[in-house]
Amino acid sequence: MQQQISHWSAPAKLNLFLYINGRRNDGYHELQTLFQFIDLADELAIEPNLTDSISITPAIPGVPLTDNIIYKAAIALKVHSQLPLGADIQLTKNLPMGGGLGGGSSDAATTLVALNQLWQLNLSEDQLADIAVTLGADVPVFVRGHAAFAEGIGEKLTSVEVEENWYLIVVPEVHANTAHLFSDPDLTRDTAKRPLNQLLQAEWQNDFESTVKKRHPEVAKALEWLLKYAPSRLTGSGCCVFSEFKDKQAALAVLAKAPKNMHIYLAKGLNKSPLMHDVENMKKQYNESEF
Repeated sequence: MQQQISHWSAPAKLNLFLYINGRRNDGYHELQTLFQFIDLADELAIEPNLTDSISITPAIPGVPLTDNIIYKAAIALKVHSQLPLGADIQLTKNLPMGGGLGGGSSDAATTLVALNQLWQLNLSEDQLADIAVTLGADVPVFVRGHAAFAEGIGEKLTSVEVEENWYLIVVPEVHANTAHLFSDPDLTRDTAKRPLNQLLQAEWQNDFESTVKKRHPEVAKALEWLLKYAPSRLTGSGCCVFSEFKDKQAALAVLAKAPKNMHIYLAKGLNKSPLMHDVENMKKQYNESEF
């Protein structure tokens, strides 16, 4: 086991489209959505050890350690290994919470992928994805690390290659509650399922958008501003909205016009997660250390 501190990316994602196809008997909703990573990320600094305990810093105010999804991911992997493994994990939180960018799910996935390497468990991608889905429907796509079309509750993934556009992402100072959105009687939840090739050729939408705008006027206002310049929509079930541009200069030109009080990011779409580069670098360092 390599016991030095290593640094790992936990990238954000966008839902380039999201459709709700119906509600299952178990209460979960059937979805069709397209995930793409962006070059904004949290960062995890991890030092593995044999203390049989997991520590995470900084603590999240009001959230017990056992409710922290990073802790849950580490414990799930430790239980699977049946070994007295431990780690000290420090999170640098760059992504907004509850915005629909997948920060928590990505943090959990990075924990699984990184500790699998650092603890030298050698679990396959499929094995890690099986653990990931128990933590949340979005976690497996971050484990697998490639832009993907998702169906079911989000767990059925098909890797895709889509254009790696530039995005402006506005973060309104509000939080959407996913459970409340799913229970809203006005939520669109009967969009017909379509084959991927049809979806890729259609105009992309997010079925949560009208409900989120109704509940949060700040989101409606941000989206109204973005739509003046480029195709724009909601991501996930959060409050972040984004617009897409073919090149960086076009995005920068609009960014320069943003109101001073608007919290806005410039990001590049990525079909391959930065986390996969971290894994490749770790494997390279490990192989070089053997010589």
